[in-house]
Amino acid sequence: MTKRIAIIGAGPSGMAQLRAFESAKAQGVDIPELVCYEKQDDWGGQWNFSWRTGVDQYGEPVHSSMYRNLWSNGPKEALEFAEYSFDEHFGKPISSYPPREVLWDYINGRAEKSGVKDYVQFATAVRWVDYDEDAGTFAVTVEDLKTGKTSTDTFDHVIVGSGHFWSPNTPEFEGIETFPGYLVHAHDFRGAENLAGKDVLLIGASYSAEDIGVQAFKMGADTVTFSYRTEPMGFDWPKGMEELPLVSRFEGSTAHFSNGETRSFDAVILCTGYNHNYPFLPQDLALDSPNNLYPDTLYRGVVSEHNNKLFYLGAQDQWFTFNMFDAQAWYVRDVILGRIQLPSKEEQRQHMDQWLGRFGRLKSGDDEIDFQADYVRDLIEQTDYPMFDLDEVARIFKSWQQDKMENILGYRDRTYRSVMTGTMAAEHHTPWLRELDASLTRYLSEPEQDEIADMLAGRRTGSKH
Repeated sequence: MTKRIAIIGAGPSGMAQLRAFESAKAQGVDIPELVCYEKQDDWGGQWNFSWRTGVDQYGEPVHSSMYRNLWSNGPKEALEFAEYSFDEHFGKPISSYPPREVLWDYINGRAEKSGVKDYVQFATAVRWVDYDEDAGTFAVTVEDLKTGKTSTDTFDHVIVGSGHFWSPNTPEFEGIETFPGYLVHAHDFRGAENLAGKDVLLIGASYSAEDIGVQAFKMGADTVTFSYRTEPMGFDWPKGMEELPLVSRFEGSTAHFSNGETRSFDAVILCTGYNHNYPFLPQDLALDSPNNLYPDTLYRGVVSEHNNKLFYLGAQDQWFTFNMFDAQAWYVRDVILGRIQLPSKEEQRQHMDQWLGRFGRLKSGDDEIDFQADYVRDLIEQTDYPMFDLDEVARIFKSWQQDKMENILGYRDRTYRSVMTGTMAAEHHTPWLRELDASLTRYLSEPEQDEIADMLAGRRTGSKH
């Protein structure tokens, strides 16, 4: 009897898993029956932007944390698929830092080309997953969100690709209930346009705070303040942007910081991270881990130690993204197809402990990049996914970090060469700081003159920035 596989989520990870099986099918391999459940109306996961916050049209928690005018905060050359290049998709060189709509178009293009959309049941939420020890199978209960009908099917394997950047971590701050201004977690932030002329506080010191902060500055915020818990990001911020230690309490519009300083704000955005949250899994199957590069209990970062028939994709903190999800998906595929035999539970534990030991010795961002590059390499070496120059990708990541230290507002104007094709990225027709239109149409256009940039430059004349 043909195996049946349930894939939870049709974001970049779930799409990678479908593509992995379809790649084997194209080689003449008999693949299992695949069913992918996606609670949104379309695929793309985080990259599927929604204007909604809180709950969606079906009353489900909104998944996407994307906001209007979001641009990639890392070079596209570091996330490019090894078997579907940007050149192939767009037919011409594009810049190294595309906006969200462009990246969604890219991942959608690969999936559309391979025809894997037929495997996806959209507007379908997974409600519960049970494992039957005697039968060795999973019972997956889902709800059709359009009709309200629930159903249960049996599967031999379950692959969790639902992501872990959708369930906000919202710590408590004394007096925050008295703050009268705009208050939101980064998950529900949808655009910086309303921050023009405002004093903005971002609590957090990682990518969300950094990116929303520079977006607020770009859109005309008067001041942008970052509040860090452990250490500042340390960029060369322009006038009007600063970093202060953690907020200790609020009194109305006034924030008191742990170093004794105070500031008044019009807006507070909690960039305080996300929790691993798998409400459809019982405790003995759900991954319980902080957001880090090597979650414990996942053999090779994907196979559940608790149940080797259960897999997770993209559960790590991420330097690498799309191509790492591919490497994981190809590995999981080959375990399911019997091409890779898993070792004993004891050997799995030893292997995890070796990687966890190395992870515990990491001291810098460069160390983390090399660690994840080696992790991706370890997976690719065991499958037929095309190997690519991971050392060069690591170099790009390190250069990207340096670019940000040199110019946090201008690093997106830098260009890199594709590791997959050798193509040098094009310079975008408008510097990022002056580009207010993040649409695919505008991005791919070749305007004769930069009217938006001219207009914005005139508006900024005499600005305190």
